[in-house]
Amino acid sequence: MKAVIFCGGKGTRLYEETEFKPKPLVQVGNMPILWHVMKLYASYGVKEFILCLGYKGNMIKEYFLNFEEMSNDFTLTLRSCENKVMHHCGSSLEDWSITFKDTGLENQTGSRLSKIKELIGDDEDFFLTYGDCVSDVNIDDLLDFHKKKGTVLTLTGVQPVSPFGMITVKDGLVETFKEKPKLKGIINGGFFVCNKKVFDYVSDDIDCVFEEKPMETLASEGQLAVYEHSGFWYAMDTQKHVNELNVMWSSGNPPWKIWDKQRGDY
Repeated sequence: MKAVIFCGGKGTRLYEETEFKPKPLVQVGNMPILWHVMKLYASYGVKEFILCLGYKGNMIKEYFLNFEEMSNDFTLTLRSCENKVMHHCGSSLEDWSITFKDTGLENQTGSRLSKIKELIGDDEDFFLTYGDCVSDVNIDDLLDFHKKKGTVLTLTGVQPVSPFGMITVKDGLVETFKEKPKLKGIINGGFFVCNKKVFDYVSDDIDCVFEEKPMETLASEGQLAVYEHSGFWYAMDTQKHVNELNVMWSSGNPPWKIWDKQRGDY
């Protein structure tokens, strides 16, 4: 199966970073958040990726074209026939196949999805996610759930933590106070599994937003399932989020870094 990743948005709420680079290249640790997303899928054996590019998409192409150099220290001897010596410091070349698809500068998510239809096999299910969210979601369990439900689309539902304290009040006094509780209700956390029929619900229209009419129609037809994930999930929307993810990474045991625990080769 392939994993399709939305990488084309402008990331306007993170302008400190995205003025100069696309959001998926914003670094967590010494690697772009996009790499962290791809490592999750690769740890479950999903190593074929389709990147839906848009804003500053050429920078994402350049990053992976120079991946070994961008991920490691190296010595360059300019007048030597063999002029490059790599000093691997944690990241070697990944065993991935990546298709880079320009899906337009201003296109919304539904339009971007429609533009990769020809890259998906006729009877093929595929994964779909965003290039700015990390999680410890179990991809195998997600796929099994999707197959059991038999729907066109399955999304991962999450309960994020509120950035605010929650209080209950009685007679003008605080009865309970809970710092950063989980929000009530479930939100779309991405990490989708799609049946090829999903392309019947999106269009090339630049304003087609996948999360609006297409998903609303799928829900009304009973074709949208929700895999509830109670573990870690975090979306990177602001500089505060970038800082918090970097603090987690620096701790040495970030909750989304499952690849060291999963398989011997990752």
